[in-house]
Amino acid sequence: MRNSVFDEWEQHLDRVLDGGDPGGWTALDEHVRAALRWGPVAPGLTRFPVGTDGRPPTASELAVALCGPDGRLREAALAYVTDVPALLPLAVIRCADWAGPVRERARAVLRAELPRLTPEALGPVAPVILRVAGRAHGDTARELLLQVLRTGPEAGAFALLASGDRAVRRLAHRIAVERGLLSPARLATTAARDADVVVQDLCANAVLATATPDPAVLDLLLTARPGRTRAAGVTALRRAGRAGEAEPFLYDRSALVRACARYVLRQAGTEPLPLYRAACAAGYPRTPHHAPVGLAECGDRTADAPTLWSLTGHALPQVRASAVVGLRLMDAVRPGRLAPLLDDSSPRVVREARKALSPWA
Repeated sequence: MRNSVFDEWEQHLDRVLDGGDPGGWTALDEHVRAALRWGPVAPGLTRFPVGTDGRPPTASELAVALCGPDGRLREAALAYVTDVPALLPLAVIRCADWAGPVRERARAVLRAELPRLTPEALGPVAPVILRVAGRAHGDTARELLLQVLRTGPEAGAFALLASGDRAVRRLAHRIAVERGLLSPARLATTAARDADVVVQDLCANAVLATATPDPAVLDLLLTARPGRTRAAGVTALRRAGRAGEAEPFLYDRSALVRACARYVLRQAGTEPLPLYRAACAAGYPRTPHHAPVGLAECGDRTADAPTLWSLTGHALPQVRASAVVGLRLMDAVRPGRLAPLLDDSSPRVVREARKALSPWA
């Protein structure tokens, strides 16, 4: 027996199937259960299988039974999930069910069906598994997924590398690195271009773990936009016998990259402080933009603060702003002397001056 509530659930299910949002499955589960327990729902919707003609349940009827408040009906409905693979995410949710018999039946279904899924079919299921893993009793589904990705066909892990779900992409990259499925060039490209810092670190560290990075692969890391990836490339210069090439990275915009460049040069016997001092004294336009802050990070306040003060009048706003940052790092700020920079023509300089003067506001 159908009513408008059932039609609403049917539309919700269609949206979840079309949109692929893992949160839609858990929302459907909660919505259906609450309506069946407390809402004005026709009694026919609480029976399963629906109808008396012996026909198998439709996808919508099966979804309602899988989400309902009666544990016996949820357990009975799990027997039909193999006939409607699109509803496997609901079986995943039932793997963390509060009723023990339902959990065991759902896990048996998932254990049988998960290895048989195509890479395309695995995509919508994996995000739901990782969401359920945070619930009580949810670890089993995650362990089943890990087993499939670690021991199953490589295509399964490859398909999840491009997943729209961040947690799935991180897991897929971690498994791919463990299994050695990605070439150094692919790892370096991902580290350089991926938007997720966790994936960047995974791939960059995997490149560093190779015996001697290929020059082209190392150049990919060194020219990457993310600072953490460039830092990994700079660290690898020493092992590649190219420690001298770390000098330009002393003036990188990233503090992490600058620190790695100093480490590499010191390990090669070159002290970075004289290089910073020479760069800051080079004058316009040869002073690198971030040389002043690099000088502050490894210099001496008594010896190098005067140089930074002189650079607050540099022609380039990037250098002026870097000098202000360096003075703040060195704890060499003098409010009366720095205050005129609040009227600087560069918003960057004004922003750094305000930050440096904030203790005296």
